[in-house]
Amino acid sequence: MVTPSNVKNLVKILIGAAWIDGRIQPEERQYLREIAQAKGLANDPEIKPWLYELVPVQPKECYDWVREYLGDRPSLEDCENLIEAISGLIYSDGEVAVEEARLLTELQDIAKPNDSTQPIQTKLLKQIQKLYRRWVDVQT
Repeated sequence: MVTPSNVKNLVKILIGAAWIDGRIQPEERQYLREIAQAKGLANDPEIKPWLYELVPVQPKECYDWVREYLGDRPSLEDCENLIEAISGLIYSDGEVAVEEARLLTELQDIAKPNDSTQPIQTKLLKQIQKLYRRWVDVQT
């Protein structure tokens, strides 16, 4: 469920992602302002200083916001949605800084453990099916 708090945290993450390379590009600035306006946060007292570049966002703050947004056990869908949102911002200026690429890579790494459990579950299910079939065969 998307709550106003989650939307605000997402906008904060996007602002942090724009700052992660030390400066906001003009295209990123435009993108952020459009997003903040669309989400009704352009005049939010917490968001406004970062959005209008009155206060820079440190990379650690951005990563802290990501952890807060995703929580302890993020779903694959949550990670993918966040990656998609950040990618839209990062690619808005046509270039990807090393720090921006690192952020996307870390998000993809967070998503991988959840994704890698699926093959294990599939293997386990197949083993259970084999055991069940053998049991059925023995019973008949």
